Amino acid sequence: MGVHEVSVGHSNQNGILRGVYPGSPTSWLFVVMTTLGSSYCNVDISMGLVCFIQRWLPEGCGPYRSPETRTLLSMAIFSTGVWMTGILFFRQALKLLLSYHGWLFEMHGQISHFTRVWAMCVRLLSGQRPMLYSFQTSLPKLPVPSVSATIHRYLESVQHLLDDEEYYRMETLAKEFQEKTAPRLQKYLVLKSWWAANYLQPPTHPQVSDWWEEYVYLRGRTPLMVNSNYYVMDLVLVKNTDVQAARLGNIVHAMIMYRRKLDREEIKPVMALGIVPMCSYQMERMFNTTRIPGKDTDVLQHLTDSRHVAVYHKGRFFKLWLYEGSRLLKPRDLEMQFQRILDDPSPPQPGEERLAALTAGGRVEWAQVRQAFFSSGKNKAALDAIERAAFFVALDEESHRYDPEDEASLSLYGKALLHGSCYNRWFDKSFTLIAFKNGQLGLNTEHAWADAPIIGHLWEFVLGTDSFDLGYSETGHCLGTPNPALAPPQRLQWDIPEQCQAVIESSYQVAKALADDVELYCFQFLPFGKGLIKKCRTSPDAFVQIALQLAYFRDRGKFCLTYEASMTRMFREGRTETVRSCTCESTAFVQAMVQGRHLKANLQDLFRKAAEKHQNACRLAMTGAGIDRHLFCLYVVSKFLGVSSPFLAEVLSEPWRLSTSQTAQFQIRMFDPNKYPNHLGAGGGFGPVANDGYGVSYMIAGENTIFFHVSSKFSSSETNAQRFGNHIRQALLDIADLFQVPKADS
Repeated sequence: MGVHEVSVGHSNQNGILRGVYPGSPTSWLFVVMTTLGSSYCNVDISMGLVCFIQRWLPEGCGPYRSPETRTLLSMAIFSTGVWMTGILFFRQALKLLLSYHGWLFEMHGQISHFTRVWAMCVRLLSGQRPMLYSFQTSLPKLPVPSVSATIHRYLESVQHLLDDEEYYRMETLAKEFQEKTAPRLQKYLVLKSWWAANYLQPPTHPQVSDWWEEYVYLRGRTPLMVNSNYYVMDLVLVKNTDVQAARLGNIVHAMIMYRRKLDREEIKPVMALGIVPMCSYQMERMFNTTRIPGKDTDVLQHLTDSRHVAVYHKGRFFKLWLYEGSRLLKPRDLEMQFQRILDDPSPPQPGEERLAALTAGGRVEWAQVRQAFFSSGKNKAALDAIERAAFFVALDEESHRYDPEDEASLSLYGKALLHGSCYNRWFDKSFTLIAFKNGQLGLNTEHAWADAPIIGHLWEFVLGTDSFDLGYSETGHCLGTPNPALAPPQRLQWDIPEQCQAVIESSYQVAKALADDVELYCFQFLPFGKGLIKKCRTSPDAFVQIALQLAYFRDRGKFCLTYEASMTRMFREGRTETVRSCTCESTAFVQAMVQGRHLKANLQDLFRKAAEKHQNACRLAMTGAGIDRHLFCLYVVSKFLGVSSPFLAEVLSEPWRLSTSQTAQFQIRMFDPNKYPNHLGAGGGFGPVANDGYGVSYMIAGENTIFFHVSSKFSSSETNAQRFGNHIRQALLDIADLFQVPKADS
């Protein structure tokens, strides 16, 4: 039996187990034995139902001939019915329990008796060994907020950013929308929420999972590179090997191990507080997925399986098989195959070297050239090998690694991951695994199929497996002995005419101009981390977000609409919601800090109010009471119905000049971070959302440090990523000084 057949067998078996969760074969057998036992004791616990079922069974032939067999079969049918009813009851009870989010709003260390009882009930109903998708049917639906609540929160979020005249105009537009247009639009959303798993889902479009995915990502016609894709860094404080092919051998092997666990649903679902399950649906398209360009909108092509990866090295494309027959190649075999590619002296074919620039340029141009030149013959076969691959691997000729003594090294590393040469990443793949010459790695990830915590889950597993399970020899090679009889990787063959080469060059020039315009400043903040921030009695995220507001005001002399990504994965098929981090309370604190005339106690009080406001906004966003996704869906409905709304048009055109995101870490306990404090990734980053704005990603790494990734555009005279990064540093130090938090030497 082949490995794919084994995987399908496991998938079918796990599909049945998932379908009856939290029931199990053991619990079914228990119900059957209880029914049989009561019968032998002359107690009819079925209250006559067994006899009723027995009367309906056919008589006189086959296995139903004897009365004993008919009685046993009737008891089995009754027991199965009781068992299934119990499963449905438990699921609905669990869904009801998971709809309670009061625990999020309780102060740390002040948990109510009600919440304690609730937590016990959730644990009781959650079963013993849940699989990845066991809780999907028990997750509550994302609630549709009331229009009045959303508009109230929206106006509150912009009041301090507008002057009196601007605010009055916006308030008038909002009131008019609420009274005249919104009721009809809201009615459609509420109706749709009754039958869709998530009110962001369109009821008719077969190719997309939600409006957010379609309109924010797939319909975008600008380049994916910088504008949409993001990058993820390797472990930066430890080094496993300098051998490029060996590092890839372990990492690719670990990735396929993860994919096998994913297919078999053996990965444990992520749980908040260890008891509240997060939605796992985004993980389905992690592998074997490619974004296919279209003239008006792209589509995500996902395959159930793929037995190879596509590899790029020195302008050549290769197809590397991951299996020998039914056996997954061992790390040492994969190392040998990657080394064969590195040693291959053949030159690129005409047009091949910069071919991937098509995925870095405009989407319409790529769709047109794909249709014209890649729809048949060897070009289609070669493109299929890339698009149908499990993922894409880029073997770079340059070296990158973070050197704490050379701060610029982290930024150069980030730039290489964000865009590279503009033609050595396949930006359409769900992710590109990038290997530098010195064995350092990274990812460039397409954004439509999932959000950053999903790829972060894979990356944590892979890096942990590489470091603690697979390991290397003393010379830095993968363990074991390679099989030289393996067929070498296959060169992909192209026939790219000059007309197509001209389009490739044009896309490259567009991408290069975009890449050259990006200023990226990455740095490690060393004075303190999460451990000491907690001594300020606030959440680390609120601390950093308020510091970003202080830094931005010092940088630009004003405030701006600020985006922070928050997750809604406590709901079925939830993705993200926006936290509007620039609040009235945070601006009051910043202005008091800048004025420099306030007592420290007053500043502390203002900071705590700002932090509490931010934490409450995060809680509201996580529990489905955000602002932006609701307004976005109302806007989509208005477009479907042909209804014009000046209010919605203005809200959705407002620029996010400060776009921020915190990188999740330690989603999987692959190792003890206290025992291995240097096994830290540096997170990842993304390009600026607005041309005159900043993109800021940060990872509060362990207890003692924070990594920042700040992006802006050189073409904007108003922004400077390094200048803003320095303001962030100073803002963090100044806020810590308010609370007299002792800091390590800088």
